[in-house]
Amino acid sequence: MPELPLLRLAGAARDIGEAHGRAAADRIAWNLEVYFRRFAVEALLPRDEVLGRTTGYWAAVVRQSAEFAAMIEGIAEGARQPLLEVAALNLRYELFYTEFSRIAQATRGSVRTPAGECTAFAVMPGAAADGHLRLGQNWDWFPDVAGLLLHVTRPDGLRVLCFTEAGIAGGKIGLNSAGVGLVFNGLLSTEDDWSRLGRPLHLRTWEVLCSATLEDAVRTATRGDRSCSANFVIGQAGDPGAGAAVNLETAPGAVSAEPLEGSVYAHANHFLHADRLGVQQPIDEERRSTYHRCARMDHLLQRAAADAPVTRETLQAILRDHDERPDSICRHPSPALPEGERYQTVVSAIMDLHAGRMHVAAGSPCEAAYQEYQV
Repeated sequence: MPELPLLRLAGAARDIGEAHGRAAADRIAWNLEVYFRRFAVEALLPRDEVLGRTTGYWAAVVRQSAEFAAMIEGIAEGARQPLLEVAALNLRYELFYTEFSRIAQATRGSVRTPAGECTAFAVMPGAAADGHLRLGQNWDWFPDVAGLLLHVTRPDGLRVLCFTEAGIAGGKIGLNSAGVGLVFNGLLSTEDDWSRLGRPLHLRTWEVLCSATLEDAVRTATRGDRSCSANFVIGQAGDPGAGAAVNLETAPGAVSAEPLEGSVYAHANHFLHADRLGVQQPIDEERRSTYHRCARMDHLLQRAAADAPVTRETLQAILRDHDERPDSICRHPSPALPEGERYQTVVSAIMDLHAGRMHVAAGSPCEAAYQEYQV
């Protein structure tokens, strides 16, 4: 994937969406093609079924957040794409993960369940060479998805710098001018079901990124009904050398909140506290790389923190790690899978919440250089 376009947006929600849609129209058209193809192939959902499910879910989104719905409407208008198709793109997490869970349960592991989204980490100020709080991750997904960076100035003056997929409103990996930052992981449980019409993942991540405090961010990440499971690592920079972070494992019916009190932390695509949440996770052979990636990330972070204070260069090297390649921290397409169904690291991000700075590699970080962006 080439260097990510950066869109600078400001104004009301619909205006932000329309500018997003207009500037990224070609990339949005591409993503719609990619997603409807993979809906059919991997989730076994034909276009009519996707749009039928989206119709009812869209009405719930409009009730849940007029602002988020207005951004999606603006994107569709600016990109000159059908609103329902753009809405399906924004609901793709719930639509896919429901089917990933259903297929895994129905086949009991005899059919491959696709790999999840990413390996994430936090480095607390006491472990960093400069005393800054850092969050980051490799985001692993469809290799051909077109991404964007957004720099959004909200009406209240808050600035948000984030990564998103072209056509998806707001962002899901990023930080803001109040020092709040977010990374996340896709999780899978037997409770996942889009038909609950809960607040969708991409609405939650955007609301987190628009939060002025860590407490507000945690509250918005966990409030209301949830259709599917997900993990959030949220932090906020404090005074020099200080900051706080929390990990939230969320399932449709429960939340496990864990304040991060150590020096480093790692999370991937499985529950660390499934027992607290009362959930089962249908992880088959293909998804077991999540256990290796999480353990490997934790090992490398712990070793780095023990040897010397952690630097951004240290984190970049860890995110390039190829142990157990292709299903490594720096993930590469597996030749064991059909070409149109492969996964890889699509974007790699390291965020310095004290400095309001984000370093992003567009593609596998072993091949793509990190570019610096400022909130």
